[in-house]
Amino acid sequence: MNSIAARIPIIQGCDYFCSFCIIPYRRGRQASRPLQDILHEAELLAARGVREVTLLGQTVDAYGLDIPGEGDLADLLYGLQEVQGLDRIRFLTSHPLHMSDKIIQAVAELPKVCEHINLPIQAGDDDVLAAMRRPYTTDDYLRIIDKIRTTVPGVGLSTDLIVGFCGESDAAFRASYDLLEATRFDKVHVAQYSTREGTIADRTLVDDVPQEEKKRRLMAVDALQEQISTGINAQLLNQTMEVLVEGQDKGKWKGRTRTDKLVFFEDERDFHGRMTQVKITKTSPWSLQGMPVTD
Repeated sequence: MNSIAARIPIIQGCDYFCSFCIIPYRRGRQASRPLQDILHEAELLAARGVREVTLLGQTVDAYGLDIPGEGDLADLLYGLQEVQGLDRIRFLTSHPLHMSDKIIQAVAELPKVCEHINLPIQAGDDDVLAAMRRPYTTDDYLRIIDKIRTTVPGVGLSTDLIVGFCGESDAAFRASYDLLEATRFDKVHVAQYSTREGTIADRTLVDDVPQEEKKRRLMAVDALQEQISTGINAQLLNQTMEVLVEGQDKGKWKGRTRTDKLVFFEDERDFHGRMTQVKITKTSPWSLQGMPVTD
């Protein structure tokens, strides 16, 4: 096996019936895998040369809540910390309702758990969130973000956003835009809303935002995030960062920092699978360029 990074599904399905989402209908209700099975899989992967694992779930931070006494995501992270040969642990995608203090503390305390959290907000307006059947308000969400940043200094934060959802007014979109501008995520994954047959929104709501307006809103968010990411990444210039090199792309070595920044560098030596200190010599909104400073 040449793979340096691998993904481990730890929880299937979802117990939340967000009005835009088809997952509960396609994959069923939430079902966590036994913790020991996951640890065993991670041990096998590490024995084959995998150095980083990403734990996957539609609501990954709800792991274990459906199995009394099994332990939660934080317990699993503490268990994976002890797996020999494993250097990095990530997890996605999280749900704001289950981003507990215990999980945040585990990210802060465990050396192998990367300081990167993806926490979808989906909308920055409370009425739109209610229509989406998301069980939190923007204030709830921002309190979690503040707690994460206080507990895990330097954390890389990303989020997911849907623009043009049913009934999203100009003012509601502006609330989302303003939230992104104020919060300054490292990455924003933005999508235009499109109706999925069989969802609650398909059955009960009207897709009433014109396609051109959806496109305009998406482009506005993309432009804003490009500006924000440019500023965040520019602060990394001349810094030396730990990069796990996953392979090559167009003649350059490619890897990621602990905070999920994509880094490229050129060198004739073989860096595949190596944890390498890289000095950042050039930044852009989407990636970093650098040079290795270790043998």
